[in-house]
Amino acid sequence: MDIAPVNLTEALASFDDVYSPRIVARMNDYDIRIAHTRGEHVWHVHDDTDEFFLVLDGRFDIALRNADGSETTVVLRRGDTFVVPRGTEHKPSSPGASILMVEPSGTRTTGDRHEGEVPAHVDSTTGHALT
Repeated sequence: MDIAPVNLTEALASFDDVYSPRIVARMNDYDIRIAHTRGEHVWHVHDDTDEFFLVLDGRFDIALRNADGSETTVVLRRGDTFVVPRGTEHKPSSPGASILMVEPSGTRTTGDRHEGEVPAHVDSTTGHALT
């Protein structure tokens, strides 16, 4: 068991990759992840889990696709939280931000299914260890 605290500012400073989350802690069967964001992600959906976001710095937008095909965008700024409900198609984008996410261990950043090709700057991963 690791009993040392993790300083999020220092952890974020240890890497520059965008949309490539680092796992800073595990709680029960959940990963606590941090990531830098910039640019467009990909439309995707998590069929069996909600996805929690906390904006640590900057602005982070989440486009949501409704069942009728219409779209709504939620704009998040520093200190804002938002939960994307399971089964909801969503597409993050950002002019630049740092975020914290909470999701079940093993959850892929591009969901259970996604639309189109994954952009080169988006890491389709279940998270990386913080080194």
